[in-house]
Amino acid sequence: MPDIVWYIITGAACALVFGFLGVLLGIKYRKKFAEAEIGSAEQEAKRIIEEGSKTAEQKKKEMLIEAKEEILKNRNELEREIKERRGELSKLERRCVTREETLDRKIDQLEKKEEALNEKVKAYEAKSEEIEGIKKQQLEKLEELSGLTADAAKELLIAQVEEQARYEASQKLIEIEEQLKEDAEDKARNIISLAISRIAGEQVAEATVSVVALPNDDMKGRIIGREGRNIRAVETATGVDLIIDDTPEAITISSFDPIRREVARLTLEKLVADGRIHPTRIEETVEKAKKEVDNRIKQAGEKAVFETGIHGLNNELVKILGRLMYRTSYGQNVLNHSVEVSYIAGIIADELGVDGTLARRAGLLHDIGKAMTAEVEGSHVQIGVEIAKKYKENKDVIHAIEAHHGDVEPRTITALIVQAADAISAARPGARREDIENFIKRLQKLEEISQSFPGVEKAYAIQAGREVRVMVKPEDVSDQNMVLLARDIARKIEGELKYPGQIKVNLIRESRATDYAK
Repeated sequence: MPDIVWYIITGAACALVFGFLGVLLGIKYRKKFAEAEIGSAEQEAKRIIEEGSKTAEQKKKEMLIEAKEEILKNRNELEREIKERRGELSKLERRCVTREETLDRKIDQLEKKEEALNEKVKAYEAKSEEIEGIKKQQLEKLEELSGLTADAAKELLIAQVEEQARYEASQKLIEIEEQLKEDAEDKARNIISLAISRIAGEQVAEATVSVVALPNDDMKGRIIGREGRNIRAVETATGVDLIIDDTPEAITISSFDPIRREVARLTLEKLVADGRIHPTRIEETVEKAKKEVDNRIKQAGEKAVFETGIHGLNNELVKILGRLMYRTSYGQNVLNHSVEVSYIAGIIADELGVDGTLARRAGLLHDIGKAMTAEVEGSHVQIGVEIAKKYKENKDVIHAIEAHHGDVEPRTITALIVQAADAISAARPGARREDIENFIKRLQKLEEISQSFPGVEKAYAIQAGREVRVMVKPEDVSDQNMVLLARDIARKIEGELKYPGQIKVNLIRESRATDYAK
C-alpha cells in the first residue's frame, strides 16, 4: 500500500512538471506533444498503481499467513503448558490427600498417647504421695532413733563437710605455698629488702646537751672564775653554753652543733684534769681539743670507708664523711646510719645482680650534705650534690644522692636501691627516737589483734615486733585450722597496722594432760 501511494505521488509530480514545461514552450506549439505525454503518463500511472495494488495484496496475504501460523504455534504451546500444569495440580492434590490422611492418623495416635500419659501422671502423683508418706515416717523414725531433728542433723552434716573442706583447703594451701617457695627466686630478689630489716645495729640516741663530770662542787667555782671570766672564755672559744646549776658534781654543755659540744667537753675534761684554769690556758686547751676532734673525725671517716670497702674516695670527702659521727637525725647517728645504708644497698644490689660496689658507695655518701648544713645554706640533698660534684664523684652516685628523698625522679637502679635502703634503715624499729612511742603502741596493737580471734589464749610480740607468738587453745583450734588461723591473723595485721619489713605469725598448739597420784 505505501508503494502505491509513492507511485501515485511520483506520477503526479511528473505530470505537473511536464505541464509546466508545456506552458513555457507555448500552448499552441506544445499542445499536442503535451497531450501525448499526459496520456503516456496516465497510462504509466495506472500501470504503477495496478502493480502496487498487486504487490500490496500479495504482502497482505503473506502477513496474514504468518500471523495465523504464529497464533497456531502459541495456541499449541499454551495448550501443552496448561496440560502440564493440570498434571502437576493433580499430583499436588493427591499428595495433599495423602498427607491429610497421615495427619488424621497421627492425631488419633497423639490422642491415645495423651490419654495414656494422663493415666501415668495420675499413677505418679499417687505414687509420690505414697513415697512422701513413707519418707515422713522414716524421717520421724530416724529423728526418734538419733535424737536429732532434721535441721540439727543438717547443721551437723554441714559442719562436718565444712571441717573436711577447711582441712583440704589447708592442705592445698600448704602445697601451694611449698610450690611458690620453689619458684620464688625471682620474687625473693624483689622482697630482699624486707629481710634486710632484720639487720641490727647499735644506735646511740644523742641529745643536744652533754654532761661533764666534776671531781667536786668546788671545781664549779674555778671554772666560772673571777667575775665569770673563765666561763666566758670557754663559751667564747667553743661557741657553746655552759649551764652550771645545782646538779652535784656536773656541768651541762648545751649546743645544737655536736662538734662544738664535743670540743667543749674535751676542753673541760682536760682543764679539770690539769687544774690550771685561766683564759690563756683555756684557749690553748680549746685548740688541742679541736685538733683531737678533727683527728677523731678523720679516723671515723676512714673507719667507715674501710668497713664498707669503698676505695678511691677523696681525702677531703673522707673528712667530711667523718663529721657525720657528730650528727644525729631524729636521734639516729648519721654516720652509723650511712654505713648501715651502705651495707643494705650492697646486699640488695648483689641480690639483684647489679654493681654492689657502686651501690655501697652511693649509700655511704647519700647523707654527706648533713655534715655541712650548719655552715652552708640549703637542704642536705642540695649540699650533698654540690660536695659530690666538687670532688668529682661518679655521676650515678651524684644522682643517687639527689634522688634519695624523691627531690628528682630516680633514673637508675642504684638510685632506687639507695632510696629503699635509706627507708629501711630509718624505719627499723628503735632506729629513731621519735618512733619509739609509736613503736611501743604498735607492739601493743599487734598483741591485741592477735588475741582478738576466737581460740587464741595468749599472744606475745617478740623480736622487736618482727614476730608475734600466738598460743591457741587446743580444744578450740585443731591442727587442720592452724594454717587458716595464722593466715587470718596475718591478713588482719596487714589491714590494720603499718610497719616496716614483715611480721612473722607463729602459732603454737600444745595438748597437756594433768593427773595426781594419791
